[in-house]
Parts: sequence; structure tokens; C-alpha cells
Amino acid sequence: MKNWLAVASAEHVRLGRKVGFMQVCHGKAAPLGRVKPGDGVVYYSPTVSFKGADKLQAFTAIGITKASEPYQVDQTPDFHPYRRDVQWLPAEETPIRPLLNQLTFTAGKTNWGYQLRFGLFEICQADMHLIARAMGAR
Repeated sequence: MKNWLAVASAEHVRLGRKVGFMQVCHGKAAPLGRVKPGDGVVYYSPTVSFKGADKLQAFTAIGITKASEPYQVDQTPDFHPYRRDVQWLPAEETPIRPLLNQLTFTAGKTNWGYQLRFGLFEICQADMHLIARAMGAR
């Protein structure tokens, strides 16, 4: 089992939580192919809205990927993103800043947000547990 940090606006993450899916990197299939059934996933949302100036900088969802494979949907006539089903856990959105010096992928880094630009990357088990505790995931 691996653990993944995905990045998306809070409004997009909230829709995914409501419906039960994850979508990354503007709907690309390849990144979702790295995520396997049973992997942990946590979302970080830099903003509330897509391309918004409404800074949030918080973890907004945490869950376990289901046994299904990535699948494509017709979201609009011109947008057909890939998704993967996730069992989202009850959890509270929580700010990243209090955790920056404790998380392996951010500790001691002044440019901690740089790697978040990739949209999806693997994190260690200790970081996943720390985030889960901070979110009160059950």
C-alpha cells in the first residue's frame, strides 16, 4: 500500500467527496494509473476555488481508493476527465501550516509548495498518519 497527496481546489475536492471519486492533474489518466486499490490518498487544497485567489492551504479530504480501475466520464461536452473511486473518511479540513515542520515532505523547506505543483506525489506512512490525526480522520 502506498500513500498519495493529491492537489486540487477545495470546491473540486468537496464535489469528489460528495460523489465518491478522486480526479487529479486536470483529469489525466496516467497519474491515476499509479494509484492502486487500497492506497491512501489525502487532498491538499491551496485555494477554495479553481484558479481562485481565495487562499486556503488546507488538507481537505482523506480516504482509501476502492478496487475499481480509473474510468472516464463526460463532465462537459469538451471535458472528459478520468476518475478513481475512493472511500472518503469522516475528517475535518485542517490547515497545513501547523504541520509544515513535522511533515517529511515539507520540513525545513522554505519552498515547501514547489512539489505540490505536480498535482500528485507519494508520501510516507508517517506523514499520512500525521495528517490523518490532524484531520481527526475516523
